[in-house]
Amino acid sequence: METDSFAVFILTHGRPDKVVTYNTLRKQGYTGDVYIVIDNEDKAADRYRQVYGDKVIVFDKADIAARFDEGDNFNDRRAVFYARNACFDIARNLGIEYFLQLDDDYTAFVYKFDARLMYKEQRVKNLDRLLALVLDYYKSIPAATIAFAQNGDFLGGAESTTGYSLWLKRKSMNTFFCSVNRPFSFVGRVNEDVNTYVRLGHVGALMFSFFNAAIIQRQTQLSAGGMTEMYLDSGTFIKSFYTVMYSPSCVTVHETGTLHKRIHHKIAWNKAVPCIVAERHRKEDHP
Repeated sequence: METDSFAVFILTHGRPDKVVTYNTLRKQGYTGDVYIVIDNEDKAADRYRQVYGDKVIVFDKADIAARFDEGDNFNDRRAVFYARNACFDIARNLGIEYFLQLDDDYTAFVYKFDARLMYKEQRVKNLDRLLALVLDYYKSIPAATIAFAQNGDFLGGAESTTGYSLWLKRKSMNTFFCSVNRPFSFVGRVNEDVNTYVRLGHVGALMFSFFNAAIIQRQTQLSAGGMTEMYLDSGTFIKSFYTVMYSPSCVTVHETGTLHKRIHHKIAWNKAVPCIVAERHRKEDHP
């Protein structure tokens, strides 16, 4: 990918030999810069440096904790919240204007529609081209960030709400195209992505997912390290209540699932973000 102003940041902790995303990027045709972002509390730091050399970037976790709103007083820093917020400073220090945040467990990047805009999953063969196109789109719109869809967004395939047509959804999770010139803060140690896109949505910030392409990742609780232990400790119960705490006017929790039910957040979008009336409803001005 021929640009000096873009790089990929892979956020990881405690599993230097299992940064699956790095290999996935290279296998699927990304040739640009990749930086491995870890914190200064990671006991596997030396091994990360052995594997990735000077592409390992270490940030001060306590500094981030002091400067950004964790949303609790648990003193538990097993969360990607810190790395997400550190990335803007890291990019500035590297002289990078645009960057893409990725987690470390992606097994594939896939297209979800064919050339006729019909639902069909196909593995991306040239990630350089895809990322360049997405970056050009991001530069052309005023969004704070945009994100790939997640494979779970397409449950039901062509019959799902995301599988019948291309559109943008007002959420951003897991992957984030960002710019140092459009900085924003992630809030809440847990469920930081949902907390942030809802909270910033209140004041009109645009944070989107596009459904042309998606990431496929390993199941969280099957990969040791990272945030797995934290999720095993608290499940989705505590996680969902962080977003309620930040946005009680529009977020509740509810039970989801069929056989295996769990607690999950539920967002009332007509109460969450500004609603713009279509131009066709404008009344004529009277003298």
